[in-house]
Amino acid sequence: MKRIIIDCDPGNGIAGSNVDDGLAIALALASPEISLDLITIVAGNTPVTTGYSVIKDLLTRLRLDIPLVRGASHALVEPEQPWRDILDNRLHDPALKSLWHGVRQPQQFDAGNDEAADAIGQLICANPGEITLVAIGPLTNVARALKKYPQMASAVQEIAIMGGVFALDDYIKDTNFGFDPEAAWQVLHSGANLTLVPMDVTTQTLMTHQDLQRLALIEHPLVNFVCETLRPWIDYSIAQRHIPGCWVHDALVVAWLLNQRVATAADYYVDVELRPGVTRGKSWRYRPPLRLKVGINEPAGGLVHVLQQVDNAQLIAMIEHYFSGLVR
Repeated sequence: MKRIIIDCDPGNGIAGSNVDDGLAIALALASPEISLDLITIVAGNTPVTTGYSVIKDLLTRLRLDIPLVRGASHALVEPEQPWRDILDNRLHDPALKSLWHGVRQPQQFDAGNDEAADAIGQLICANPGEITLVAIGPLTNVARALKKYPQMASAVQEIAIMGGVFALDDYIKDTNFGFDPEAAWQVLHSGANLTLVPMDVTTQTLMTHQDLQRLALIEHPLVNFVCETLRPWIDYSIAQRHIPGCWVHDALVVAWLLNQRVATAADYYVDVELRPGVTRGKSWRYRPPLRLKVGINEPAGGLVHVLQQVDNAQLIAMIEHYFSGLVR
């Protein structure tokens, strides 16, 4: 059984917020091969208190006693407000806002103190070589844990990250690296065993209403949560992104841990831009020897396992398979 921590910024049920974190958590909960030992929340897709309530509400509904710990409410350096202005105000069109009409809102809970870095670092360092850290939000909590517990870099079995974008026409940066570039840089240069699932591969994923209809036939509270919260997001994605469904970025990270045949991968050095300007937060990858390296320093940190191509049919089949197993 694979023991994991999920560090995330969930928005399931919140109008205009992405729902892939909740799907990733649901897939982990449905998988008998995974022991979900800890969930931590970071600011990103949603404010940290909102994300905490989303998952606390889910765990309460499922009567699950998985430790849930609130983390950072803002990035290490990056100003928070420009990101919140965009991420929290996507629904200017009343027709888009109405997509969430009738969707159950998560109950509000007291998120407590910011203790995620300690929770992550202590659990990993107390169990060297046993814990995989699934980081599917901005990397603030992870960077802070690595700084406070430097031995964590060698103690963690793997850090599997959803973040970065290399060569997509519509993106210079993604939310997870862009929201906290310094944290991304620190994790990429930590020397830990890293797998990166960038937007270049996650935008090859697709979940449609037809896929969701098949899942809706599975009568289980966890699957009900997935279907109810994904349905408006699929409609939003169809309207705003002009694709026939929605991407399921974070779920691919968990699926990869379960079966690496779901995607191809190759090793690269990966870095992220920290300087001010339009490319701040942008990631890039390369493999030495470079044919031209004027002004390029020797790479720091280690090679990163980067996912490249996904088998979306297998990904959707895996999700359906594990959710179906909940009622056997």
